[in-house]
Amino acid sequence: QVQLVESGGGLVQAGGSLRLSCAASGRTFSTYASGWFRQAPGKEREFVASINWSGGSTFYADSVTGRFTISRDNAKNTVYLQMNSLKPEDTAVYYCAFSPLTYRTTSPRAYAYWGQGTQVTVSS
Repeated sequence: QVQLVESGGGLVQAGGSLRLSCAASGRTFSTYASGWFRQAPGKEREFVASINWSGGSTFYADSVTGRFTISRDNAKNTVYLQMNSLKPEDTAVYYCAFSPLTYRTTSPRAYAYWGQGTQVTVSS
């Protein structure tokens, strides 16, 4: 059974940092692209960042470019999201996901496997 478990969320002040982790089990995702999405209350789930199977290519939403960094360790079947210079508008539940398609897709529908989410709250 495939499981994706996110961790690392929490409450942080504006300007602070958090590092999210997504540990996968039940299958190997070394040939899959991976992405992070977020969903704030009353809003649709939105794309944050993605990375190709090898970790050599990444793609970011304009709103997080220069502040967030996605990375992966295929030996650990784990994906990370380093979030710096956090803003109150970054507050949301963050989800990791894996897709068999290109890493440059931003649609949640392209991602077949999802974690349960981790809450990130940024106070002003």
